[in-house]
Amino acid sequence: MTVYTILVDFACASILILIGMLLRAKFKFIQRSFIPASLLAGFLGLALGPNFLNILPFSEDIGSYAGIITIFVFAAVGINGFSFSPGNMKKDINRMGAYATYKILCIGLQMSIPIIFSILVISKFAPEINNGFGLLLAAGFYGGHGTAAAVGTTFENLGWETATDLGMTAATGGILAGIFGGLIFIKWATRKGYTHYVKNFSEISEDLKTGLVQPQNRTAMGNDTVSPIALDPLAFHLALLIVPSGLGYLLNNYIATTWGLEFPTFTIAFLLALLIYILLGKGEKGVYKYVDSKIVDRLGSAATDFLVFYGVASIKLPIVVEYALPLGLLMLSGVAVVVVMLIVIGPAMNYESWFERSIFVYGYSTGVFAIGLTLLRVIDPNNKSKTLTDTAVVGPLNTPLELFAWSAGPVMLLSGQHWTFVGIFLAISIGCFVIARIFKWWYWKIPLGGRPPVPLDRNEDVI
Repeated sequence: MTVYTILVDFACASILILIGMLLRAKFKFIQRSFIPASLLAGFLGLALGPNFLNILPFSEDIGSYAGIITIFVFAAVGINGFSFSPGNMKKDINRMGAYATYKILCIGLQMSIPIIFSILVISKFAPEINNGFGLLLAAGFYGGHGTAAAVGTTFENLGWETATDLGMTAATGGILAGIFGGLIFIKWATRKGYTHYVKNFSEISEDLKTGLVQPQNRTAMGNDTVSPIALDPLAFHLALLIVPSGLGYLLNNYIATTWGLEFPTFTIAFLLALLIYILLGKGEKGVYKYVDSKIVDRLGSAATDFLVFYGVASIKLPIVVEYALPLGLLMLSGVAVVVVMLIVIGPAMNYESWFERSIFVYGYSTGVFAIGLTLLRVIDPNNKSKTLTDTAVVGPLNTPLELFAWSAGPVMLLSGQHWTFVGIFLAISIGCFVIARIFKWWYWKIPLGGRPPVPLDRNEDVI
């Protein structure tokens, strides 16, 4: 493998991604499905690549790119730090408290129910699967291709060679369930009158359908925080992400060779990036004011598109066929969990704008944040439900649970501590129900059609 091999691999990937974007922009049936261009490209890469027709000159190393890109994506999350404001937390405490409890409950159920189902039911049909099989559902559905690659790599380091391919398949199935299922539920909710900001599915903007933003609707991708005379702003932000990514890999190798401990590289990179975020310092005296979080988001999102492509294009079809029955059963259990969270627990734990908030959680519980954002923008294009605002405030509460699951989960599940792992997340789930009842964040008996929207702030105009 040479640098030119990498160049050809990414050139082929880029060609297919551009073709995917062209297909999205031109064909109505693709627009109606809202399939991302990178996912379309991934299917083309799978069909034309070495695992099927073998037409394109991909190298045999394309399966390794997803794991490397994952490190970069998690570094982007760390560099942006945590957005937590106690002042906002005190305002509208009931709405945000109920929403935070709902989001944490989603994690608890996705980390426990599929694993229980896998151990007690799927293993009867496929005795060869191990106790970690159920975690691939949560990694693929809740975490997306990036987390599936990271968790799959961790499982591979522990001796489970097919984990990454199965995780990528679960992630692909999750995105499809998120997009197609989300659109079905949006149409159902608009017919029932449960939506507040878009009453007709046909009102969706052309920008969302085609993926091409018209000039009058465009927004800035970021600001120049350093002078291009000294250093290009994009190079500056790119360096901020590559540093913890590379150092995370080196530090993890050092830890492994010195103490014999195995940690996911993406976790080390995330922690190093978070340390850089802290050292840069926020406020007037800090250096962090020269970091534009929007540029960091764009770099991380761009990497995610290539991650989705390589995650799908490198799937080994014989492995998927071999595990077709257990994998199909596992994904059905995952779909059942997220559907119950949307139409049963969603309205029970969200009072104002219950559907807008629940469909967003459904979206990122079946793929990535971008899927949730896409579904939300379909029915709440101006964030009047304050779903994104509340997510920014309560989002850090999820991070420790996710890091624990992705880092410690594979080790616990393969070392005989599977019921301990499941018990932790079941206890978290039960705790969420108890908290919701204690603080009266339980709206089970209130009719769905009579729920109000989130009230506008005084300085907020009705659009």
